[in-house]
Amino acid sequence: MAWEDRTSFEAIAHHFGVNESAVIQFMRKNLKCSSFNLWRSRVSARNTKHLKLRASSVNRAYCNTQYKM
Repeated sequence: MAWEDRTSFEAIAHHFGVNESAVIQFMRKNLKCSSFNLWRSRVSARNTKHLKLRASSVNRAYCNTQYKM
């Protein structure tokens, strides 16, 4: 869930009970250094990773085309 740009840290906390700093520590521990740096720079620039910064028109946690049936 943390890898997906549209999944907010609040949604992760709701589902798994871990806060943003714990998610960052988990990603740092389980990703290669370069992958973590790319993810961290991508997440830092995203408004969708925090519900308060997200546009009110976005009411889902994933892209429409992510889960194809």
